Amino acid sequence: MTAPFPTTPPPAPRAVLRDLLALAGLDGGLADTAELTGSEPVLPSSFAVGTLAQVTIAATALAADALWRLRGGAEQEVAVDMQHAACEFRSERLFRVDGKAPQRLWDPIAGVYRTGDGRWVRLHTNFPHHRDGILALLDCAYERAAVQQALDGWQAADFEDAVAERGLVATLMRSPGEWLDSPQGAALARQPLLSIERIGESAAEPPLAAPRPLGGLRVLDLTRIIAGPVAGRALAAHGAEVMRIAGPHLPFIEPLVIDSGRGKLSAHLDLRQANGREGLARLLREADVFIQGYRPGAVAGHGFGPVEAAALRPGVVYVSLNAYGYDGPWAARRGFDSLVQTASGINYAEAEAAGAEGPRELPCQALDHASGYLMALGAIAALVRRAREGGSWHVRVSLARSGRWLQSLGRIAGGHDCPEPGERYLESLMETQDSGFGRLSAIRHAAEMSQTPARFARPSVPLGSHPAAWPDRNA
Repeated sequence: MTAPFPTTPPPAPRAVLRDLLALAGLDGGLADTAELTGSEPVLPSSFAVGTLAQVTIAATALAADALWRLRGGAEQEVAVDMQHAACEFRSERLFRVDGKAPQRLWDPIAGVYRTGDGRWVRLHTNFPHHRDGILALLDCAYERAAVQQALDGWQAADFEDAVAERGLVATLMRSPGEWLDSPQGAALARQPLLSIERIGESAAEPPLAAPRPLGGLRVLDLTRIIAGPVAGRALAAHGAEVMRIAGPHLPFIEPLVIDSGRGKLSAHLDLRQANGREGLARLLREADVFIQGYRPGAVAGHGFGPVEAAALRPGVVYVSLNAYGYDGPWAARRGFDSLVQTASGINYAEAEAAGAEGPRELPCQALDHASGYLMALGAIAALVRRAREGGSWHVRVSLARSGRWLQSLGRIAGGHDCPEPGERYLESLMETQDSGFGRLSAIRHAAEMSQTPARFARPSVPLGSHPAAWPDRNA
């Protein structure tokens, strides 16, 4: 087995932040300029989810500030509170529309089940085609009891393999040791948390002066669920013009659209059609950042892989997200935060720490949110490089590698005894504005910047609310 994950207390957030900034090619000393308040634990978990939240949000803000200074911006203070950051990692479950909580995020048969060999598996059935595929594989009714009865006849590993062969999404629960010993766990150990690779040549593009760190920069956001949309939202919070592109035929989960749509334009393009591909190419030629988080190969299959994007728009920063890493037998496998937690030993370790039977989830979709901020950090760091030396760049992040990073940060003894944040505290973090869904109250961004406060210049709107065209910069 490779070296086991540590069980020692987490390191100081500032040290983690310093290393992360250096990994992104930025000055690690920027970490010493940030005000980091709060300490673990801030949510009930044996893992350092508060540190993960604080550090990824702070790193993104410090990167934005570095670009701001390249644009002639004044020196400013950057501060992130750990508990606020951790609550932002729960943003999709805490917002309110017209005073009402979001609808249920999970499909009725999603979740954990025992198999015939006594192991546990987790199903992800939030998209209709994934749900219907699981039901067809199990040949059972759309009811939890029927699913359980069908799984009683399966071995967990066989079920996991059968699901993957059909392009569906479910995993068996592994211990941390089993994950480290697995072929994918071993492959993941060789991959960086964040990679920023030069993929093309172009002239340097020093950014013009602007009132906000990312002002005037255009971002195409081709993502779903949480991680990718959070990346686009983070860039919008620092002033980027972000346009979310959705296929009109694809399923989305409305609460996630509402929460992660803050600050964004939203347009429909069907990449199965020639006019949809032509429309995306037009947008790309005027974009600075292209973010994609669909299953491996899907966007590239329509002609918009990183090399093709760089040919269309020399100087583009192309950001990719996948589930299990970019090398190894699971590199092309579909996945989501909850499944990665189960497969990689996180659910096992949380249950063991809590003295519980069966998988126990993290108190938030921490891999999703952390990966989203890592994507945003990588995008901004690549924009800094483009400003100084030119080039087109490819940024890569994976949920499983983010999970491995969390596991590497150690453990919190008694972390499950941490109380949940109180309602009064949560109310103090809310900001309210009219949106395309009603009066929206949501967690404001946790990074505080003294000269360029993070904010969302546009309200959240239903998908496809805008034309697939960039607004006139002079309008």
